[in-house]
Amino acid sequence: MKTPPGNPPKIASWFHLVGYLLIMASIAGWGFYLQRTGPANADAAVAGQLIDHSQAIKNYVIDILADCGLLYYCWVGVHWHGGTMETLTRGRWATLKGLGKDVAIALPFWLVWEATAYGVQRLLGPSSARSTTSMLPQSRLEVLIWIVVSIVAGFTEEIQTRGYLQQQLHALTGNIVVAVVLQGAVFGIGHSYQGWKQVIVISALGVLYGALAAWRGNLRANMIAHAWSDVWEGWLKIVVFR
Repeated sequence: MKTPPGNPPKIASWFHLVGYLLIMASIAGWGFYLQRTGPANADAAVAGQLIDHSQAIKNYVIDILADCGLLYYCWVGVHWHGGTMETLTRGRWATLKGLGKDVAIALPFWLVWEATAYGVQRLLGPSSARSTTSMLPQSRLEVLIWIVVSIVAGFTEEIQTRGYLQQQLHALTGNIVVAVVLQGAVFGIGHSYQGWKQVIVISALGVLYGALAAWRGNLRANMIAHAWSDVWEGWLKIVVFR
């Protein structure tokens, strides 16, 4: 399968893209399975929770390894095609002024992100899915690891989804709007363990991330906003509004 004439060039082979989508389909299937079956340790689990909190740190480590592993998969495909990590990120910070500019962009974007999440959740109504609140950090050690998880996710998930998948879909479809919407849907489905309503919410947020990446032409502001939003939603928001 060749890139259609006039489309942006693909950054990895189409076979590699199919592999990525199969991996994401497996992750989605596992997430929906967890939602249906519930925690393995049912006796110790709080009713309605996805996992028992005693498994939180183990899940944090698994998340970090999974994110890094999928990033490596994306990098290998791009490397085999003659690209580099910069092909995925489309540029790094060269100066403190550039970093400051991206922080200044990420902050108002995050406010739009929060408003969108709130609006879509209100539109969909209460969720009957198993809650993921037991996965959130409680002890100081868990908070520190959660911050690491958030930073790793902010960088790796943006590179995987907006850096790799969005560029591949743009090359395949020749339409950046279609690419942004499709990658957002894949991003949302990858969070299936949170239930189908959250899949819709996260898909909408993924579209926002994709639009920001398309507008900026790089992932720098995306990474800052993504990492911060995970820290905020998983820990700091609870501390501030408790």
